[in-house]
Amino acid sequence: MEKAGADFIVICTNTMHKIVPEITKKINIPILHIADMTAIQLKKHNIKKVGLLGTKYTMKEDFYKSILEQNGIEVVIPNDNGIEVVNSVIYDELCLGIVSDKSREKYLNIISELSERGAEGIILGCTEIGLLVNQKDTEIPLFDTTLIHAEIAAIKSIE
Repeated sequence: MEKAGADFIVICTNTMHKIVPEITKKINIPILHIADMTAIQLKKHNIKKVGLLGTKYTMKEDFYKSILEQNGIEVVIPNDNGIEVVNSVIYDELCLGIVSDKSREKYLNIISELSERGAEGIILGCTEIGLLVNQKDTEIPLFDTTLIHAEIAAIKSIE
């Protein structure tokens, strides 16, 4: 992509950002990291503590959370059972095009628990989660990383 003239790279999945350090060692153009873009939006909304939903890797590993924390944003994730539920719904349902009311209710319960633990907003940190829950389902602000990433990439592409 760099040799073809790309100004930057966008990796259109949250979990695969775990390999950004390896990629950046081999290229000379920037990667628009989805967590950096999400942090920009969270700061615009004065979010200081956020709940993170995504794959097990995104929720538990530091490649995503550390960027938010470097931006002064505290990250809370579901308990172990919640992590398994979120991860299972992503891989066993959403990735297969299955969107169920039962799973939506499970996610909303997890979102409620994160809110009770002080989360001021919730990151939908997997590209498929927006298929299941959206802002009309809850009062707590949702930050869909798919939309955030795409909008910022589009703006940067014309700058």
